[in-house]
Amino acid sequence: MIEQDVLDSGLGDADDDDFDQATEAPDAELPEGRYLDRELSWLAFNQRVLELAEDPQLPALERSNFLAIFGSNLDEFFMVRVAGLKRRILTGLAVPTNVGRAPADVLSDISEAAHALQLRHAEAWQFLVRPALADAGIEIATWNELDPHDQARLYEYFQAQVFPVLMPLAVDPAHPFPYISGLSLNLAIRIRNAKTGRQEFARLKVPPMLPRFVEVSRSTDHVRYVTLEDLIANNLDDLFPGMEILDHHAFRLTRNEDMVIEEDETENLIQALEAELMRRRFGPPIRLEITDDMDEVTLDLLIKELDITEQEVYRLPGTLDLRGLFDLSRIDRPDLRYPPHVPTTALAFQPGDNTERADIFAAIRKGDVLVHHPYESFATSVQAFLEQAAKDPHVLAIKQTLYRTSGDSPIVQALIDAAQAGKQVLALVEVKARFDEANNIVWARKLEKAGVHVVYGLVGLKTHCKLALVIREENGVLRSYCHVGTGNYNPKTSRIYEDFGLFTVNEEVGRDLTRLFNELSGYAIEKKFKRLLVAPLHLRKGLLRLIDAERRNAEAGKPAGIRIKVNSMVDEQIIDALYRASQAGVPVEVWVRGICSIMPGVPGMSENITVRSILGRYLEHSRIFAFQAGGTPIAYIGSADMMHRNLDRRVEALVRIVSPAQLTELNDLFSLAMSDTTSSWWLGPDGEWVRHHLDADGRPLADLQDVTMAAVQRRRRPRAAR
Repeated sequence: MIEQDVLDSGLGDADDDDFDQATEAPDAELPEGRYLDRELSWLAFNQRVLELAEDPQLPALERSNFLAIFGSNLDEFFMVRVAGLKRRILTGLAVPTNVGRAPADVLSDISEAAHALQLRHAEAWQFLVRPALADAGIEIATWNELDPHDQARLYEYFQAQVFPVLMPLAVDPAHPFPYISGLSLNLAIRIRNAKTGRQEFARLKVPPMLPRFVEVSRSTDHVRYVTLEDLIANNLDDLFPGMEILDHHAFRLTRNEDMVIEEDETENLIQALEAELMRRRFGPPIRLEITDDMDEVTLDLLIKELDITEQEVYRLPGTLDLRGLFDLSRIDRPDLRYPPHVPTTALAFQPGDNTERADIFAAIRKGDVLVHHPYESFATSVQAFLEQAAKDPHVLAIKQTLYRTSGDSPIVQALIDAAQAGKQVLALVEVKARFDEANNIVWARKLEKAGVHVVYGLVGLKTHCKLALVIREENGVLRSYCHVGTGNYNPKTSRIYEDFGLFTVNEEVGRDLTRLFNELSGYAIEKKFKRLLVAPLHLRKGLLRLIDAERRNAEAGKPAGIRIKVNSMVDEQIIDALYRASQAGVPVEVWVRGICSIMPGVPGMSENITVRSILGRYLEHSRIFAFQAGGTPIAYIGSADMMHRNLDRRVEALVRIVSPAQLTELNDLFSLAMSDTTSSWWLGPDGEWVRHHLDADGRPLADLQDVTMAAVQRRRRPRAAR
């Protein structure tokens, strides 16, 4: 189950500069028009999410959950990407997009595609998922479908629980049009004054703190709900006594919620962020969603008062704001969900026969440990590592980056415990992690109060790398225990985000992390790392060298091959290097979750490039970079996507995997993902993604995540190691 507060569509940290072109001059040997539009590619990603909701073979509650994810993702797309394009057009600062088109033209294409997708989204709920839920005993009824007895009972609930918190706002000469907050669900109500005969308008906000679905009745195998807005709309007489209710319609507004912070012009980043969070609530409107039965009088009023264009109006059938479907996740119907997957403890961290708890440090000393979440437990690996470090009297210092963390984080608590135990603790908190700013500010202050040294990274750069460094004294010698991951130190998301993490006591990695933390917390500028590739100075250059080495190996007749797994593939320099490798005959396999600007399969340019995408119960989040290297394989894992922001304006880190067994594990996973017998989406040169999930006989293809979970659970320790 993917919950609302742990979504990651790959947009949340988009920066303004993401609209800029790459700085490198175009490659004259490659054809023009060789990139796919990144905005339309993102919409294609969300369409893949929608296709999961439309799939009748998936459990009904999972399908409703994918509808909610689609809605939440699209909201974020409008608040960040569409808002950014509009702002550039209005300010005259617009530059061509990654495919060289004017932002106004791209905005028009986005509008056309988004209108079609939102309509398809609404129809998927109305005609596919809602009936499937009803067939399974979960009915979302309308008020008119209820009998008088049920309506009377719900009226009592309305009077007791809903009516007291409603705030109808009139619009007339004495009352200006009210402020409509972003993403709020509202009722536009037209009423007639019984005394004067005048028609008036009122706005009523649907209270977001109340359950979106109100239970009507329940039996052993059947539960019935109505939406909160339907309940309110059918009891408006109580809110407007003496008035005639002429009409009412739901509507929803999306605002620009992008943030701009001039770090070098503010002394206190925390205070600046708090002020900007307040300003975000009042961003200009960028999308108006209305029900398809809204009358023209009401619509004209909304367009005029909200200063919005016809192009920005989305007229939809049925229920608005399907993010509310996240609420259905509370229903206890395991038969309507994916079969449960139970994470296992990584073999290296499993306790021995005579111990109740594993010694994490002893396990790491035996050799590098690669953990794969959520198939392998975050709690018994990363969390246990930090909790043991906090309690261990031999541990002198802990240094860690925190990009996103949960509200009740045991990771943060471990750092607090360590500081209170007298250890040196450094936490680099990235307070600019989009939409998590307020949460991170709270934790930063809590850490400071506990005595943790809190720093906020480098001016102009987001610190996105996932690093933890524990300094431990052993027989008079200091040893560095390191963790480098692909995902956030967040126990909640670790249950549904697919990520890798490497634990090592290798001296080179220890020195690399020490130098990098010194750079982040002080004034050191480190230029040399042994097993890390670090952005913004080295990462792109390092990957370009590795890609070019594969090209030269292919030309020399040596083994060559490139495998890259990322969330997004947009950077033009990386893409061009992959095109050149393909032209030299290098097999290039790209496994991407979201945006992909590569055109695979174009004769003479990219016929050796294959692109696949996998979506499912877990959010594919790890980044892998693997190279044949003439027969001596090289692989890195880390936090960086192939986007301008990651390579130029973030602190990112990739760590090299050296264990042959771990290299094989990464390679086997990749082979499974790219197999024709595995369910996935295939990207064509025209930018169209085609789902391949059934074999020639109509049977489901293998689910990578199910196969991986089963394989991990079958792992056993060698008998000699027990």
